[in-house]
This record gives sequence, structure tokens and C-alpha cells, in this order.
Amino acid sequence: MSDFEHVFDTPPPGAAADWTIPQDWDAYTDVEHQTWVTLYERQMKILPGRACDAFMKGLDALDLHGGGIPDFRRMNEALQKLTGWTVVAVPGLVPDDVFFDHLANRRFPAGQFIRKPDQLDYIQEPDVFHDVFGHVPMLSDPTFADYMEAYGKGGARALALGQLKNLARLYWYTVEFGLMETPQGLRIYGAGIVSSKTESVFSLEDASPNRLGFDLERVMRTLYRIDDFQQVYFVIPSIESLLAETTRDFGAIYARVKDLPDLPIEEILASDKVFTRGTQAYATAGGRFAKKAS
Repeated sequence: MSDFEHVFDTPPPGAAADWTIPQDWDAYTDVEHQTWVTLYERQMKILPGRACDAFMKGLDALDLHGGGIPDFRRMNEALQKLTGWTVVAVPGLVPDDVFFDHLANRRFPAGQFIRKPDQLDYIQEPDVFHDVFGHVPMLSDPTFADYMEAYGKGGARALALGQLKNLARLYWYTVEFGLMETPQGLRIYGAGIVSSKTESVFSLEDASPNRLGFDLERVMRTLYRIDDFQQVYFVIPSIESLLAETTRDFGAIYARVKDLPDLPIEEILASDKVFTRGTQAYATAGGRFAKKAS
């Protein structure tokens, strides 16, 4: 058992071999449902005009704005019709190979638990709000759904080649903390941002972080931080371009980046497309919070 409450070395009691568990929606308390409502309502005060259209449409298509934690059974009926994906409940973080297998088979593993009322601004582990509110709306978009499946299928190969750190950086800077260029300006699509009250604003409006054009090899070489706001965000032109970039053979890319040095988080290369050259003021000041609100 790690320091996290919901990380296990083997499937815990009640979990299947693939780490899935019943959601047990009827067991959620009124307090837990109210926690979801509180988190949802405060995000919806800031996300319109900041989150991308695909995310906002997904919220409506899956009716995630109802009264409390969504029932996966009902949500999956709508999601399956849209893109063939389902959400499966898991007890917490799952091993990499299990995670990749679920994604490759269009199953998104979501934590079954929800944070406590005193953890609204930060929780170390991804809970049902982060996983469902943050991730699932984008899975209702057919192109993004294809991207996630392709990522899962690429995971096993990355593990076999010893390139997991490079592939993990791709997930981090797209699925979790990605920005998108639109005619209306930059918009959020990453789950780690849309599920965070403070980073939803910071990622788009603060002068501190760099905002750079997405380049696959560059992203695979770039370090990231897990305990605070990001120092760099990568911007994709569209979901279609992201899928096109990441459905090609990564073998040659892995071979090129394998022996290259990692890139510091704050570095800007001469070849980068720069949307914002950040001041890095937040990072150099040590951050305003001990940990990132998520």
C-alpha cells in the first residue's frame, strides 16, 4: 500500500481481476452527492467561454449536470450510443497495463469514491469528480474517443520498449492538461484543468506559464510537475490534428528520443511555436499553494 488511500498492489477485496468494482451508486450519501453538486456548480461558473465546445457539448449529451454523482449505468447508455465507450468503476489508481487494456477496449476506469467536503480544492488522488466530470465529456466526441483508444493500444508497446515515461508525458500534456486553439482563442480540453477551479483560470489567463504549440517529440521529452500548476501548456490546433499526430508509428519516435536529454519544464526552444512566453513568476515564487487544486 502506498501513501495514497486508494492505491493497491493487487486488486483489493471485491475487485475483479481487471480491477473493476461495482459503482454501488445507491450507497452514496447525501453529503457525497452534495459534494459533487458543489464542485459541479462552481466549475460551471467559470468554464463557459474557457472550456472547448466538445467538452461543453459532452456535459449536455451525458446529462452530467443532474443532482449528484452520476449513475454509471445511465451515463453509459448515452455514452455507448455516442462513441461505444463505457465507464467502469475502479477502487483507485490501477496498474499501467490494466489502464492501457481498459482504454484499448473503450473502457474508461473511474475512481468510485469522491473527495471529502474539506478537500474541495485539492485531493492527491483522482476521484469520481475528476474522472467523470473531467474526462468523460470528451469521450462523447468521436475523434477524441478514437484518440483515447489509440493511446491505450500504444501503451502496451511503450511498456515493452521501456518508453513509458515518454508516452506518459503525452497523456499528461494532452488528456490531463491540454489546451486547444480555436477561432475564439485558447480553450481547455484537459481533465486536470477543467476539474480545477483555480487552474481553469490560471491555464488561460495567468502570465506565468509558457503556452506552446503541440509537437509530439517535444512533448515526449518535456518534464512535468504533479504537485502544482503547470509551467507549460501545449496547444493543439484541433482534436483531429491530435489524433492524426498520434496514430502514426511511435517506434521511430521512441528511437530518436530514447537517448536525448529531457527538456526542462520552463524551456522554450527556437523551434517552438510560442503562444505565450510566460514570466514563470508563479514557479519562481514557489507557488501560491502547497499543492494544486484539482
